[in-house]
Amino acid sequence: MLIAGEPSGDLLAAELVQALREQLPAPVRFFAAGGPRLAEAGVELLLDLTQHAVVGLVEVIRRYGQFKRIFDQLLEQAVARRPDLIVCVDFSGFNRRFGHALRWEIQVRGLEGWRPRIVQYVSPQVWASRPGRARAMARDFDLLLAIFPFEKEWYAQRVPGFPVEFVGHPIVDRHGGPEAGLRGASASAPVPASRAGLAGAPPVPSRLLLLPGSRRGELRRHLPVLLEAFREIQRVVPGVQGLMVLPSRALLELAQAQSHPSPPGLTLQEGGLAGAMQQATVALASTGTVTMECAWFRLPTVALYKTSWSTYQIGRRIIQVKYLAMPNLLAEEPLFPEFIQDEATGPKIAAAALELLRDPARREQVQARLGQVVATLGEGGAARRAARAILAMPPRP
Repeated sequence: MLIAGEPSGDLLAAELVQALREQLPAPVRFFAAGGPRLAEAGVELLLDLTQHAVVGLVEVIRRYGQFKRIFDQLLEQAVARRPDLIVCVDFSGFNRRFGHALRWEIQVRGLEGWRPRIVQYVSPQVWASRPGRARAMARDFDLLLAIFPFEKEWYAQRVPGFPVEFVGHPIVDRHGGPEAGLRGASASAPVPASRAGLAGAPPVPSRLLLLPGSRRGELRRHLPVLLEAFREIQRVVPGVQGLMVLPSRALLELAQAQSHPSPPGLTLQEGGLAGAMQQATVALASTGTVTMECAWFRLPTVALYKTSWSTYQIGRRIIQVKYLAMPNLLAEEPLFPEFIQDEATGPKIAAAALELLRDPARREQVQARLGQVVATLGEGGAARRAARAILAMPPRP
């Protein structure tokens, strides 16, 4: 059984399913709450959980009844089908509670003959806030598969004996190796034309990539700010070209409706993110998972995030790290300027983007540091290593 509640987790889970199939000697039955990627991988889909993804405590509370019904349905499915293995993929708030509830159900219902192994794939950001939850994870999960190199040591210092394996970052497998289409300290491939002027060639127009996020709430909050920033940049740099990439048809249609009429020079499209990043000069991006892809393609980026007032007030009191964008955390410096909540305004984001557009030397410095960050993510084969770690787990006593 797999549970993946977000598009990024859906892809990660599908990759893991393929790796497990390759390493297991006999056919295995998979069922899941996930999304279209798991369905394409031939997994029986109980429901499309990715359609319900939200961020923020207040946003979750508003939809508590809906999430509770889904939670109870999946818990009953697990008890009824009794899978040997349950893999919770990212979606930390939901999955952490699911792991705990399942352990409780087994105890209360007297299902001691059923001893499923429960795995969390992708660590919750307990190192950023509420670190005490690491102990609860050690109690409820048999294995944690981490995708960032510092996480294994972080857990070892706080919950010794909790099995944590760093399997590498899945991004390494998705774009053809760390040098593909990139530049930076560890990259040897040619620099895309949009990233550097060629001797004797006419100037290439600046290309701005807009990435508002992968959830409806993010799109509604970020789109007006990004459009305002793009118009300001376009006023200062009339030849700038803009491309907004959305991860699904539903989000593309929502963005088209909310941005109509879109500014001249701005195109909206579904998918094609890797190609867009290779051709872009600068990105304006939500602080989520996509910032790691910006780092992978050595794309100088301005990061932003806006949420509800209540969620922000709670978050600012419990978050213990300096930055929200993961490349900044890994680099331990603000490679990507961050504009959060009230600071995330069109003029401020435009000003930061214009500094990058006007300063090729600064962009090269950022790209070189991003190359160093990417080099820490491990080698390709994250899904294969994750599958091996799962299959090497001893039976639960």
